[in-house]
Amino acid sequence: MRHCSVQVRGLLTREELDRYNALIEVGSYLEDQSMYDLAYTVQKEIDLLILPAIERLKDKGRARDRATAEYLESLREQADEDEDEDE
Repeated sequence: MRHCSVQVRGLLTREELDRYNALIEVGSYLEDQSMYDLAYTVQKEIDLLILPAIERLKDKGRARDRATAEYLESLREQADEDEDEDE
Protein backbone atom coordinates (compact mmCIF):
# COMPACT_ATOMS: atom_id res chain seq x y z
CA MET A 1 0.00 0.00 0.00
CA ARG A 2 1.16 3.50 -0.76
CA HIS A 3 0.96 5.87 2.17
CA CYS A 4 0.15 9.54 1.73
CA SER A 5 2.60 12.16 2.96
CA VAL A 6 2.82 13.20 6.59
CA GLN A 7 1.63 16.69 5.60
CA VAL A 8 -1.52 15.28 4.01
CA ARG A 9 -2.14 12.91 6.91
CA GLY A 10 -1.84 15.85 9.29
CA LEU A 11 -4.70 17.59 7.48
CA LEU A 12 -7.09 14.65 7.58
CA THR A 13 -10.04 15.02 9.92
CA ARG A 14 -10.28 12.50 12.75
CA GLU A 15 -12.95 10.56 10.84
CA GLU A 16 -10.90 10.58 7.63
CA LEU A 17 -7.78 9.49 9.51
CA ASP A 18 -9.59 6.61 11.19
CA ARG A 19 -10.91 5.45 7.83
CA TYR A 20 -7.48 5.91 6.22
CA ASN A 21 -5.80 3.76 8.90
CA ALA A 22 -8.45 1.05 8.57
CA LEU A 23 -8.10 0.98 4.78
CA ILE A 24 -4.30 0.80 5.02
CA GLU A 25 -4.61 -2.13 7.41
CA VAL A 26 -7.05 -3.96 5.13
CA GLY A 27 -4.92 -3.24 2.07
CA SER A 28 -1.76 -4.46 3.77
CA TYR A 29 -3.52 -7.67 4.79
CA LEU A 30 -4.71 -8.20 1.21
CA GLU A 31 -1.19 -7.67 -0.10
CA ASP A 32 0.17 -10.15 2.45
CA GLN A 33 -2.39 -12.66 1.11
CA SER A 34 -1.27 -11.90 -2.48
CA MET A 35 -4.73 -10.56 -3.30
CA TYR A 36 -3.36 -7.66 -5.31
CA ASP A 37 -6.51 -7.13 -7.35
CA LEU A 38 -8.48 -6.37 -4.17
CA ALA A 39 -5.62 -4.36 -2.68
CA TYR A 40 -5.71 -2.18 -5.81
CA THR A 41 -9.38 -1.40 -5.16
CA VAL A 42 -8.59 -0.46 -1.55
CA GLN A 43 -5.74 1.77 -2.74
CA LYS A 44 -8.15 3.58 -5.07
CA GLU A 45 -10.47 4.20 -2.09
CA ILE A 46 -7.54 5.62 -0.13
CA ASP A 47 -6.66 7.89 -3.05
CA LEU A 48 -10.23 9.24 -3.08
CA LEU A 49 -10.30 9.62 0.69
CA ILE A 50 -7.22 11.85 0.84
CA LEU A 51 -8.28 14.24 -1.95
CA PRO A 52 -9.91 16.77 0.43
CA ALA A 53 -6.77 16.86 2.60
CA ILE A 54 -4.63 17.43 -0.49
CA GLU A 55 -6.85 20.40 -1.40
CA ARG A 56 -6.49 21.74 2.16
CA LEU A 57 -2.70 21.46 1.81
CA LYS A 58 -2.81 23.33 -1.52
CA ASP A 59 -4.95 26.05 0.10
CA LYS A 60 -2.40 26.44 2.89
CA GLY A 61 0.35 26.79 0.28
CA ARG A 62 -1.61 29.41 -1.63
CA ALA A 63 -2.27 31.36 1.57
CA ARG A 64 1.43 31.22 2.43
CA ASP A 65 2.32 32.45 -1.06
CA ARG A 66 -0.15 35.35 -0.74
CA ALA A 67 1.28 36.31 2.66
CA THR A 68 4.80 36.22 1.24
CA ALA A 69 3.80 38.40 -1.72
CA GLU A 70 2.12 40.91 0.61
CA TYR A 71 5.18 41.01 2.83
CA LEU A 72 7.52 41.56 -0.11
CA GLU A 73 5.23 44.28 -1.44
CA SER A 74 5.29 46.04 1.94
CA LEU A 75 9.11 45.88 1.95
CA ARG A 76 9.19 47.33 -1.56
CA GLU A 77 6.82 50.16 -0.56
CA GLN A 78 8.90 50.89 2.53
CA ALA A 79 12.09 51.01 0.44
CA ASP A 80 10.38 53.40 -2.00
CA GLU A 81 9.31 55.66 0.89
CA ASP A 82 12.84 55.63 2.30
CA GLU A 83 14.24 56.62 -1.09
CA ASP A 84 11.75 59.48 -1.38
CA GLU A 85 12.75 60.77 2.07
CA ASP A 86 16.46 60.65 1.20
CA GLU A 87 15.98 62.85 -1.88
